[in-house]
Amino acid sequence: MSQSQLGGDVFFLLIGAILVFAMHGGFAFLEVGTVRKKNQVNALVKIISDFAISTVAYFLIGYGVAYGINFFASAATIQGGEGSSFDGQGLSLVKFFFLLTFAAAIPAIISGGIAERAKFGSQLAASAIIVALIYPFFEGIIWNGQFGFQSWLEATFGYAFNDFAGSVVVHGVGGWLALGAVLMLGARHGRYGDRGRAFPPSSIPWLALGSWMLCVGWFGFNVMSAQSLEGVTGLVAMNSLLAMTGGILAALVIGRGDPGFVHNGALAGLVAVCAGSNIMHPIGSFITGGIGGFLFVHFFNLCQEKWQIDDVLGVWPLHGLAGAWGGIAAGIFGLEMLGGLGGVSFISQLIGTVVGCGYALICGLVVYGVLKQTIGIRLSEDEEIMGADLAVHNIQSEPESGIN
Repeated sequence: MSQSQLGGDVFFLLIGAILVFAMHGGFAFLEVGTVRKKNQVNALVKIISDFAISTVAYFLIGYGVAYGINFFASAATIQGGEGSSFDGQGLSLVKFFFLLTFAAAIPAIISGGIAERAKFGSQLAASAIIVALIYPFFEGIIWNGQFGFQSWLEATFGYAFNDFAGSVVVHGVGGWLALGAVLMLGARHGRYGDRGRAFPPSSIPWLALGSWMLCVGWFGFNVMSAQSLEGVTGLVAMNSLLAMTGGILAALVIGRGDPGFVHNGALAGLVAVCAGSNIMHPIGSFITGGIGGFLFVHFFNLCQEKWQIDDVLGVWPLHGLAGAWGGIAAGIFGLEMLGGLGGVSFISQLIGTVVGCGYALICGLVVYGVLKQTIGIRLSEDEEIMGADLAVHNIQSEPESGIN
């Protein structure tokens, strides 16, 4: 690789890493706008603290689990100096940064589901376990060919599991882990029962800002998953754009103009297209995104009211179900007969999706179940009624408002 080509790849992937890093601000503000005002500070502190914990866990353990690489060598070695096994000009380091932002998205996803009643320290402990071991184990299987799973799919069904930008690896895993966490936590006080009620969002503008930040960063999430200038293609950008549009329009119609549904519909469309964004036709991506938006609205309502699963931001339907649909959709709209580029098997997509989501649900139940029985995972009733802002951080989102 020439020096200029290597430098171009470093810069290209660094911009992608920065864009996905910025998405974590989107996660934060989406949660800030959805939770009640007494939990806004907690939402902000959780997301940035989870990112810090995730960085340490992924650097020390997780990246090695997924890719067999560690950075316990001299700076001259890890930046790719002469005789080093690392890519030159620090390209290996930027790859770590980029993939870290994906790994750290898992706790950010979970945070929205368990909002308003989860213990702060317990969630940080769960984040460390998930990013150090649980997520990278599946990441390594799909994106690094570990344990022969991808080879078996290819040998048996013709093609390996295609998940270009993480519909299942990131979003499906995050959403199904979150479902396990939500089930272990139980519903917020006052949410259900004879006198139970729904809690409206505290700020539609903050919620909308979070959605916009995520949508913008998502083009780094998807397009830069090529990880090189040589591999990048505008097809991924176009497919992401059309899927986002499909998700918005579906949520607009089905959700009857509800702003929460509309802004999350955009995200559902983007979640769904991640897996097949490199092989679908834009029309197939539009349909995929539209179905993702439908799944979010429909199952959010089912979860919140009929099934009484108190998933505050609807992260299971948004990431878990839309992500699972995206994994399967890549095996449909990626086919040449439907305008795709081909090189994909519906059966491989179905198996990979079921394995990933099933693995995540089991892990979510185990991790949060063990923490529940040991250090506890839930605020006390008094703390929850007070709000996590005062109970955990001893400050409100607008401290001056309490001064006479």
